[in-house]
Amino acid sequence: MTIAIRRLGAHDARAYRALRAFGLRQAPDAFRVAPEDEQHETEASVAQRLGGHAVFGGERDATLLGVAGVTGYEGAKLRHRALLWGMYVHPDARGRGLADALVARAIEHASLDHQRLLLTLAADNVRALRLYERHGFVVYGRELGAIRRGPDVYVDELLMSRVLR
Repeated sequence: MTIAIRRLGAHDARAYRALRAFGLRQAPDAFRVAPEDEQHETEASVAQRLGGHAVFGGERDATLLGVAGVTGYEGAKLRHRALLWGMYVHPDARGRGLADALVARAIEHASLDHQRLLLTLAADNVRALRLYERHGFVVYGRELGAIRRGPDVYVDELLMSRVLR
């Protein structure tokens, strides 16, 4: 499978929105947001987000199969840091290196202007934890009960960091 990684733009809003909605429905436990949190988001607001953030996509035959975003923090005391967010790979493309390629591209991009790349993930997402550890991220904290999955179901969130330079 040959997949191209590229930075998405506003013109990719429809495909991005469709993949994200699919991911939120198919694997709701992998995200810290619920499908209903984004159901009213318009294509225009998604296009604005894609235009304002570095979001990378992996596609095959013009079909978007995976995404990862990078956003820098603002302010004199925080701009040395960036956040990796919104990572998702369609089930049909898993196990073929797409997630690794997206994380590598996000690291490459963040390294241009930042010294540290941060991310969070649900503590029970072992597959994602292994992915990020392969790329040099380390757990530096754990927020207890950070994600509420049901009336009495809470999951911890791991805080991870990678030094870029």
